[in-house]
Amino acid sequence: MAQNKTQPTAADVEAFLSAITPPARQADARAVSEIMHRVSGWPPTLWGPNIVGFGTYHYRYDSGREGDSLRVGFSPRKAALTLDIGGGFARHEELMARLGPHTTGKGCLYLKRLSDVDLSVLEELVAESLAYMRTAYPE
Repeated sequence: MAQNKTQPTAADVEAFLSAITPPARQADARAVSEIMHRVSGWPPTLWGPNIVGFGTYHYRYDSGREGDSLRVGFSPRKAALTLDIGGGFARHEELMARLGPHTTGKGCLYLKRLSDVDLSVLEELVAESLAYMRTAYPE
C-alpha cells in the first residue's frame, strides 16, 4: 500500500517559520502556531516541506487505505494562511459566522490576513476541531 506523500519530518520548525516572507505572513504563522500549540498541548512538527502540524492520528478507510496524519495544522501559503480543520465546517456554522473574512475547502480554512479575523473565535474553532478529532480518532 502506498504511503502518504506528506509525512512528519525532523526539520526545525523555528527555522521554517523564520524563513517565511513577507514579514506579515510570518507574524500570522507564528500567531497561529502559538494558538494551536496552546490549545492542543502538542509541540509543532513540520510535515513535508511546509505544513506545521500538532498531534497525530491514525485513520483507516473502508477501502482499506490507512495512514497517519496531523490532528490540526496550518501552512503559510502565498495566497492565504491555510488551516487544516477536522470534521468539516457545517458543524461550526455559528463560529464561522463570527470568524471574519475567510473561505473554506473540504477540510481547509483559508485566511488572507489574521488581523481580519477574531482570534478568540479562531481559537474556539481549533479547540472544537480537536474535540471532534478526539471523538472520531481517540488517542
